[in-house]
Amino acid sequence: MPFANPAITAAGAIIILLFIIVVCNIKIVSQAQAAVIERLGAYVKTWQTGLHIKIPFIERVAKTVSLKEQVVDFAPQPVITKDNVTMQIDTVVYFQITDPKLYAYGVDNPMSAIENLTATTLRNIIGDLELDATLTSRDLINTKMRSILDIATDPWGIKVNRVELKNIIPPKEIRDAMEKQMKAERERRESILRAEGDKKSAILVAEGQKESVILTAEAEKQAAILAAEAEKEVKIREAEGEAEAILKVQQAIAEGIKLINEANPSESVIAIKSLEAFKAAADGKATKIIIPSQIQSLAGLATSLKELTQTDTETK
Repeated sequence: MPFANPAITAAGAIIILLFIIVVCNIKIVSQAQAAVIERLGAYVKTWQTGLHIKIPFIERVAKTVSLKEQVVDFAPQPVITKDNVTMQIDTVVYFQITDPKLYAYGVDNPMSAIENLTATTLRNIIGDLELDATLTSRDLINTKMRSILDIATDPWGIKVNRVELKNIIPPKEIRDAMEKQMKAERERRESILRAEGDKKSAILVAEGQKESVILTAEAEKQAAILAAEAEKEVKIREAEGEAEAILKVQQAIAEGIKLINEANPSESVIAIKSLEAFKAAADGKATKIIIPSQIQSLAGLATSLKELTQTDTETK
C-alpha cells in the first residue's frame, strides 16, 4: 500500500484547522440582544442582531447584554420617616439597557449599583415624609424615585422605566394602632349609615302619613262635594215638584175661573161662594177678620131673607 504524501496531509490538516477556527469565530446575535466586542482588550464595536465574524485571537465578545425590559425585585430596606417611625419597604425596578457599551464599562456589577442607589434614594424620600403621608403617597414616591434613578443610571447605559413600592411594612405597634383606628372608623361609618337609615325610614313614614292624611282629606272633600250635589239635586227636584204642583193648582184655578166665566154666574152665586170662602177663612184659626162691604151687604140680605121666610111660615 503506497504512503500518503506528507505535504498533502499537512495542507489538509491546516485547511481543517482554519475551517474550525472560522466556524468557531462565526457568531449569531439573537433578537433583542447585543454583543460588546473588544480588540486586543479595547472596545471596538457593538454587534446588533444578525450574523457576525470576529477576528480570531484578536477580537473577543466581552459581554452579551439583553435589550429587553427587565424587572428586579429588591429585598425590603429599613427606612425612617420624618416622625421617627422605622418601617420596611421593598421596591421593584423596571429598567432597560439602552447602551451596551456604557452598560459594560460604566459601572462594575450594575445590579448591585442599582440596588444600593434605590435604597439610598428611598431613604432620602421617606425621610421627608411622615407615616401617614408615606402610606398614602405611593404614586408620588414612585415618580420621584423613577426620576432620580433614571438620571443616576443614564451614564451606565440604563433607562429606568418604572419604580413601584411593592410592600410597606410598618412596625407591629403601628399596625395594631392602625387596625384599631380602622375598626373605630368602620364602627363610626356603621353608626352613620344606621342613623341615615333611621332618618330615611322616619322620613318615609312621615311622608306616608302625610300622603294618607292628604288622601283622606281629599276623599272627605270629594264625599262632601258629592253629598252637597246630592242635596242640591234633591232640593232642585223638590222645588221642581212644588213648582209643578203650584202650576197645576193655578191651572186648575184658572180653569175653574174660566168655567165660571163661561157659566156667567149671577151675583147671588158669587155672593154665596164668597160666604163659603169667608167661612173657610174664619174656621177658628183667625184672630182678626176683615169682612168686605159686599159680603156685609150679602149677610144683611141673607138675614132679611131668613126673617121673611120665618114670617111667611108663621102666617100660614
